[in-house]
Amino acid sequence: MHRAFFNWSGGKDSALALHHALLHHEWDVQRLVTTVTEGSRRITMHGVREVLLEQQAASLGIPLVMCSLPAEASMQMYERRMSEVVENLASEGFSTALFGDIFLEDLRAYREEQLARNGVHAAFPLWKRDPFELLHEFVDLGFKAIVVCVNEQRLDRSFAGRLIDADFISDYPRAADICGENGEYHSFVFDGPIFRQPIRFEVGETIERGYSSPSSALDDSTDSSLPQRWDTRFWYTDLLPLAHAEAGNRGDA
Repeated sequence: MHRAFFNWSGGKDSALALHHALLHHEWDVQRLVTTVTEGSRRITMHGVREVLLEQQAASLGIPLVMCSLPAEASMQMYERRMSEVVENLASEGFSTALFGDIFLEDLRAYREEQLARNGVHAAFPLWKRDPFELLHEFVDLGFKAIVVCVNEQRLDRSFAGRLIDADFISDYPRAADICGENGEYHSFVFDGPIFRQPIRFEVGETIERGYSSPSSALDDSTDSSLPQRWDTRFWYTDLLPLAHAEAGNRGDA
């Protein structure tokens, strides 16, 4: 069995791929690796608060490794910091990196090339599966997720903050990829068969944010990070950890 770490974004593809990886006797998943943005302390691109990420890892029972990146990190910065994380894990005996990617060939080739520099193999439990079938499987298995980020140029604002369920699948535009593989949306998984207990939160406000589009940026269109150009406007739905939400309701925060 190969000692493995999972490139975890907190979203649905990550959760379903991890579910399959945990059932697979080839991999022993012992770490989650997630990129977070310095200052805001939120998951890169998804915008989910770090405390909710930590609660996910605790519920999964898998130690979390966070790779901190400055806002709008360059490709060089991303590669340098991720290489440091991978190098450290490789030195501890980790030989495989797992991803939730589905069909983007250039993304897969990029990951494999970068990891090979540290002698680490890349594996993709969901590779070439039909996206429509994958999302149905996700829902049918009992996973629960909420949309936290919507690309304004690819989906309507109304999808921000929606639960991923049968109604979501029915309403989703057929011209867009149902799993968001092209960056249509990002999600946060808060319950499911791989979690010991659900992650509790309150849905906050939905706001629009714009970004400059440098020649190298981080897009997490497949529940992990990849340096590339991105569209510049997104709708973000904030998720408030329950302690924060309760304090706000009492007027204490």
